[in-house]
Amino acid sequence: MSVQREMEETIYYGDPAATNGISVFEQDFDELFSYDGDDLGIIYTPVSSAFCLWAPTALEAEVVLYDSWQQAEGRRLPMVRDVRGTWRLKIPGDLEGKLYTYRVRIEDQWNEAADPYARAVGVNGDRAAIIDLRKTDPKRWTGDKPPFGNPVDAVIYELHLRDLSMHPASGIARKGQFLGLAEEGTRGPGGILTGLDHIADLGVTHVQLLPIYDYATESVDETRLDQPQYNWGYDPKNYNAPEGSYATDPFIPGVRITELKTMIQALHDHGLRVIMDVVYNHVYDGYRVNFTKLVPGYYLRYKRDGSLSNGSGCGNDAATERLMMSRFIVDSVLYWAKEYHIDGFRFDLMGLMDVDTMAEVRRRLDELDPSIITIGEGWIMETELAPERLANQSNADVLPGIGQFNDGFRDAVKGNIFRFEEPGFVGGGTGLEPWVKTGITGGVVYGQNSGQFADEPQQCVNYVECHDNHTLWDKIVLSSPGQTDEQRRAMHRLASAMVLTSQGIPFLHAGQEFMRTKNGVENSFKSNIEINWLDWERCAGHADDVAYMKRLIALRKAHPAFRMHSAEEIRANLIFEKAPAGVLAYTLRGHAGGDSAEHLYVVYNSNPSGSTLKLPPLGAWKPLLGEELAVMEADGRLTVQGTGMVVLAVEA
Repeated sequence: MSVQREMEETIYYGDPAATNGISVFEQDFDELFSYDGDDLGIIYTPVSSAFCLWAPTALEAEVVLYDSWQQAEGRRLPMVRDVRGTWRLKIPGDLEGKLYTYRVRIEDQWNEAADPYARAVGVNGDRAAIIDLRKTDPKRWTGDKPPFGNPVDAVIYELHLRDLSMHPASGIARKGQFLGLAEEGTRGPGGILTGLDHIADLGVTHVQLLPIYDYATESVDETRLDQPQYNWGYDPKNYNAPEGSYATDPFIPGVRITELKTMIQALHDHGLRVIMDVVYNHVYDGYRVNFTKLVPGYYLRYKRDGSLSNGSGCGNDAATERLMMSRFIVDSVLYWAKEYHIDGFRFDLMGLMDVDTMAEVRRRLDELDPSIITIGEGWIMETELAPERLANQSNADVLPGIGQFNDGFRDAVKGNIFRFEEPGFVGGGTGLEPWVKTGITGGVVYGQNSGQFADEPQQCVNYVECHDNHTLWDKIVLSSPGQTDEQRRAMHRLASAMVLTSQGIPFLHAGQEFMRTKNGVENSFKSNIEINWLDWERCAGHADDVAYMKRLIALRKAHPAFRMHSAEEIRANLIFEKAPAGVLAYTLRGHAGGDSAEHLYVVYNSNPSGSTLKLPPLGAWKPLLGEELAVMEADGRLTVQGTGMVVLAVEA
């Protein structure tokens, strides 16, 4: 039997015409045609270039070489079928500077696409580029990284690259670019620190960047950067190449690579690690993506009627459970970690991905560098995969070492994100204390009636604001009619304080330190830059709030009791104390991780009129933070004057 005939009998069932021409793959297709070699894509040398494409359903395959991104017709060179669905071609000579695509014949149709494994691309990513990657390394490019221990020692700061620098008062020259985040010595209104200096001065440990891989032209056209354009970038096009709109010249393929590395080196030099936001759960367009053109019907999930699965709400779901898609994701993550020295990965809509792929990502990163963080959105979502196979909160027990965002804590603290007018704990919402407690304890099982999805605190990411939904400030405004801005400011400070003093991994959104607003816009993914930019004038006007955030971060770093490494430690050392309604209080008693000579007492008070609590008789308590709110009574009581957090300490 011919190879092609064998493939046809293996991969199709039923009538392909009945499924809109989409081939539906049997499970044993992977067993016959999956490929585990390490040479997919291109291996370039000045002497020759070797191409390897996985396209088992193709009847013919070609490499097409182009001299420029504008060239209409390229030089077509036939590839040779090889083992397990691969096609190969080795071209002698130095091809550096050329662009290339693959052409495949699927039945009677020829499809042309960029190499899914492309590590460099031309403008707008329609063609892969042939370059010498070593020439893209900046003059200073070290493997040295800021020291880092357990994931709960992280303080993550989420940032969109353009937001940082586009404001007229940012003081940053390379606005909207990789190099803008690498600039030192930038100053804003009143001489405040901006950009990289501002972030480093806050004391955070990790900068998490919204997508920096190459995303769809329909989102941002790299040939029209002189015109206003904005997008968050959750529209994947080429997973292994940087986005060109952040480069000084998107027309030269190596420039964006060098400048991204320069930026990462600058962050490392300032003691900041880098987390990359990755979007493997869906693609921009399920019909036009490179994957579908080269191997139709394989890389995405389909319903029984042949339509695309759409749990993502973006039109398609990636079939991460298939061996070659899973292998692509693992290879891609490892490539970014090795080539770009990336220190962590945030998986968008991780709940649509399969547990085996995520477990393999974690296993391979542990082999490479266990300090690399993995976190993701473990939302429980509908897709064409069995629930027990999805990498969501319900299955966190089989995903050790992977943090998941704690939406229960988020909504309890600031109010439900979909019911705009509903206040959370900080705004006087009632009955929310049990949910807040589960975040304080890092999402782990704490008692018979208390616990969330986490087995260990490193699996819980606590936050009250991110790029999605309203900013914390805007949510508070919507849910607090009649309140003064001063009272709202107190609520905002309390919410941030709760994040940074809870167990687990704390997560901040850029601008949260100065009460960022998007003027009430809930979903600003393609709003104008004036809605999205970091307003450095607002930052200058909220200098006291920025200073407060710095104190919170410093407090967390100084006291290991706020970042215990295990559920066992949390259950042994964290004790909730008696408190009136609208107040939560707990002690961290003589934690052995570094605070063994110290007890801490933490109070979250949401009552604007103040609250009084009886202090546990552990010694002479003294304020560590919130001293402006704390009144120590002679009878062993503490009065908290107004909304906010107070932290006390006593020698054990």
